[in-house]
Amino acid sequence: MTTHLHLRLLAAAMATVACAPTAPTPSVVAAPDELFPTGTFSIIAYDSATGQLGGAVQSRVFSVGNGVLWAEAGVGIVATQAIVDVSYGPQSLALLREGKSAAEVVKTVWERDSDPDSTRWTKHGRQFAVVDAQGNVAAYTGPRASAWAGDRQAKHVTAQGNILAGPGVVDSMLAAYGRTQGSLALRLVAALEAGQAAGGDTRGKQSAALLIVKKCGGVWLHNDVVLRLQVDDNPEPIAELRRLVEKAPQRARGVTDATRDPACR
Repeated sequence: MTTHLHLRLLAAAMATVACAPTAPTPSVVAAPDELFPTGTFSIIAYDSATGQLGGAVQSRVFSVGNGVLWAEAGVGIVATQAIVDVSYGPQSLALLREGKSAAEVVKTVWERDSDPDSTRWTKHGRQFAVVDAQGNVAAYTGPRASAWAGDRQAKHVTAQGNILAGPGVVDSMLAAYGRTQGSLALRLVAALEAGQAAGGDTRGKQSAALLIVKKCGGVWLHNDVVLRLQVDDNPEPIAELRRLVEKAPQRARGVTDATRDPACR
């Protein structure tokens, strides 16, 4: 009896311990006003040999193609990033349609930014670039864009980035773009590869995108999109972007003849 009583008491004690509340494991919760860091490098350009406008971008964020690159055939191309206001894209294209130059667009869009979240998402941290249909380029990098941040230009092309390893990233992008032979798409990918080799986004790699337009330059009838590619989540997004570019037809396959079709002139 004594042994049985001892075992019952021991079992009860163990059950009490098992059911006793334990201290909750602390969870990491972002502060209500904390925003994700932004970091991106991009290149946009006009190819005078083909009339194409195009751009490419890489970042350590999911789906960087969702908002950075904006383009319209015969009008221009825009990259908007850093402490980003996505509306800079459509705003810039609208001003280009009105006949404003790339430099006028950059000045106008930034100056009329009302800076609605000046504490957490200030306009002084914006970074955006514009290339118009004549190949004129302009860019702005705000003083509060996350370091290293900056932009560089050459004829018909501009490269820009933030949270980068240093100025060598954008310098290497321009150099690679200038020396690479082949289609605009291949030159843009080569620029991203060079930027990554120079250190890229200091947070790492996750997504990439490419956009190229030309009036009636895409597949099928009256399609201005030559290429629109997005790598939304990949450990090697630039390598995957190159795979897609090399798989895509490099020769224009528009089914209309721009010399005869008024809609394609």
